[in-house]
Amino acid sequence: MSRATLASLDMSLYPLVWEQQTFIDSQQFLIAILTQSAEIKPEDFTKLLLNNPVYQEWINATVFGRYIQRSFAAFYQQTEDSFNMDMPALFRNELTRHAQYMPLGQVLFFAGEMSKVVRQTKLLTTTVNPATAIINAQKMTTHQVSHSKVIVNQITIVSKQVLGFPIRHNKRTSERLRNEVLIMDFQDLRLVNEVTIEDIKKSNIESSILLRSYELR
Repeated sequence: MSRATLASLDMSLYPLVWEQQTFIDSQQFLIAILTQSAEIKPEDFTKLLLNNPVYQEWINATVFGRYIQRSFAAFYQQTEDSFNMDMPALFRNELTRHAQYMPLGQVLFFAGEMSKVVRQTKLLTTTVNPATAIINAQKMTTHQVSHSKVIVNQITIVSKQVLGFPIRHNKRTSERLRNEVLIMDFQDLRLVNEVTIEDIKKSNIESSILLRSYELR
């Protein structure tokens, strides 16, 4: 079946003027937030997204919202239940049917360690909200017993064959801050850079931050 390619969200958002500073792209903005050179709350970035016509096109391209993604995720974990064995495939086929190709150069974010099964399942839940990714990474660290780094990941789309499903969240609940994109299929996910950010001005983060950069094709 023929598929459309989503318009570039990053090209419509950047250059971004925030707090009397101008950021040329999402990577520069992420670094600024991590180093406390800029400050933005998840809800503030969500407002920017909801006021952006390209993001509105993304989330209104399909009638499906987070409820079907949540159902799909729940069924996908129940592979040992013979009654539900075929359900993950049914949900995945339905989601994939409505997925679109991600635009080249688009940057996505996610928090924490990359699961080993991602490259096998070709599934990855990401966000276009860098502030949300950072908050999620911090929460993951506070729930761990041992002292560990906050891990924030940025993924750049470098192929025209990456399938994505932007999720339309309920505007009236905290889910609106997720701003998620479900990656449904890809050929290769490659770690291309890793840097530790130690010197954080006025930071309340006790552990250091590990920033990992991936390319998705």
